[in-house]
Amino acid sequence: MIDPAPPDDPASLEISEDEMRRLARLTVDRLLEHLRAVPRAPAAGTGADEAYCRSLVEGAPETGQALEPLLDAYLDEWVPRTLTTNGPGYMAYVPGGGLFSAALADLVSDLTNRFTGARFASPPLVELEANTLRWFCDWMGMPDGARGIFTSGGSMANFNAVLCARERALGADIRSGVLYTSTQAHHSVAKSARLAGVMPDRVRALPVDARFRLDPSALPAAIAEDRSRGLRPFMVVTSAGTTNTGAVDPFDAVADVAAREGLWHHIDGAYGAFFHACPELRPLLAGLPRADSITLDPHKGLFLPYGTGALLVRDGRALREVHGAGADYMPDQSSGDVYDPCQMSPELSRGYPGLRVWLTFKLFGAARLRAALAEKRALAVAAADALSRDPHVVMAAPPELSLFAFHVTWPGASVRDEDAATRAVLDHVAARGRVHLSGCQAGGRYLVRVCVLSFRSRRSHVDACVEDVLEAVRASVASRS
Repeated sequence: MIDPAPPDDPASLEISEDEMRRLARLTVDRLLEHLRAVPRAPAAGTGADEAYCRSLVEGAPETGQALEPLLDAYLDEWVPRTLTTNGPGYMAYVPGGGLFSAALADLVSDLTNRFTGARFASPPLVELEANTLRWFCDWMGMPDGARGIFTSGGSMANFNAVLCARERALGADIRSGVLYTSTQAHHSVAKSARLAGVMPDRVRALPVDARFRLDPSALPAAIAEDRSRGLRPFMVVTSAGTTNTGAVDPFDAVADVAAREGLWHHIDGAYGAFFHACPELRPLLAGLPRADSITLDPHKGLFLPYGTGALLVRDGRALREVHGAGADYMPDQSSGDVYDPCQMSPELSRGYPGLRVWLTFKLFGAARLRAALAEKRALAVAAADALSRDPHVVMAAPPELSLFAFHVTWPGASVRDEDAATRAVLDHVAARGRVHLSGCQAGGRYLVRVCVLSFRSRRSHVDACVEDVLEAVRASVASRS
C-alpha cells in the first residue's frame, strides 16, 4: 500500500515524493522485465477460460494494498493469458505497437493533468496537438483547409465521418439517405451508419473484384436505382487496406463517381493510410488525397498504443458544423479557424492523445517512422513471395501493403477440404508458439491472414513465420492427400 493517510487527515490522497519515486521505480523495473521477456513469450498467450475470468470478480477494497503483489498478478498471472499483441510474432488482425515514447507521453500528460478538451484551458498544449494533425494532413496530401480530430480508434473516426457527410448532405432528412461501401468493408462502417441514424436498409454493400477491391462500375448503377426510388445517395466509403485481405480500393475511380454524383467520399484508412507517408509507396494508394475524409489509426501505422485514432476532413468546417456547441459556462468559441477539440469532436472531457504523437515524432523523427513503416511492407511482400512458391499455397491476391491472405490446396481437393486444411494451418502455427496468425472468410472460402505491422517484427521474425507456415501447410496436406 502507499503512504498511510495522516491520522489527523484521513481524507488526504497525497503521497510523499519518496513514495512516488519508490512506486515509479518499482513499476518501471517490472515493466522493463516484462519487455525483456516479450520476444520469448508465446505469441498467442496461454489463454483463459470463462471460469477463470469469473474467479477474478471482486468487490471494491476498503483499504489500500501493496503495489508489488498487484503488479505481480497483472504481469505474471493475467497478461500472459492474453494475446501477446506487443510481441514480434503477433501478425494476427492488425498489430498495435506501444512505443515507449508514447508511454512517457502518457505519464507526462497524466501527472501534469491539464485539460485539453477546450482550447481556452490549455492553448499551447492544444496547439501541439494541432501540429500533429497538420503533420497527418501533410502526409495524406490534404489541402490547407483540412482539419482533423483525435479519436479512440478507427470505429469512432468512421462514425464522425458519417456524421459530417450526413450533416452536409441530408440535414434533418436522414431517413432518405443512402451510404455505399463494399462487401469487404470493416464492420464499423455499417455500425457507424446505424449510430448516425442511417439504418441498415440504407447501406449498400457493393461487389468486389477478384482482388477483393470495390468494383467502381457497380456504383453509378446503384446510385441511379436508389434515386429512382426517391432516395438520396450521400456517401461512399472505400478502404485503404481491408481487414480480410489488405485490399486497397480504386480511389481515383471512386472519387470520379463521387464528384460527378455529389457524394462524400470517405476512405477508411485505419490500417493502411499511413503507408501514404512513404513517398515510394504512394502509388499503391493513388487517389487517396482526393478523399473528403480519411480515417487513420496511429495505434496501427505509427506503432502507438491502442486507443489512438484520428479523422482528417478535407473541408475542416464540416467538423465544426456537426460538433460546434456553446454553453453559458464556457467562453464563446463559435468563431475562428483554430483547432479546438470540443468544437470539432463529440467530446469535451478527454485525454491528451496528441502528446503521444508529438513526443514520438520529436524523439524519433518522421524519417525514422517512415523507414520503419516501409520495412514492414517489404517484409510482408518477401514473406508472401516465399510462401507463394510452395505449390500448396494460393494467395487470395498479391499483397498491396503489409497484409496478405492465402489458402491451402492440392490436386483434387474440394473447397471444403481446402478450408479444413487451411484452418489446420492456423492451429499448427499457434501450437509452435512463435507466431500468431488469424483467419477470415472471404470469397467463399477460409483464408489465413498474415499482417506485418508491429515495430518489433523484423526480418528474423518474418522468416520464422514463413518457416512455421510452410511446415504447417505440408503437414496439413500430407494428412489429407
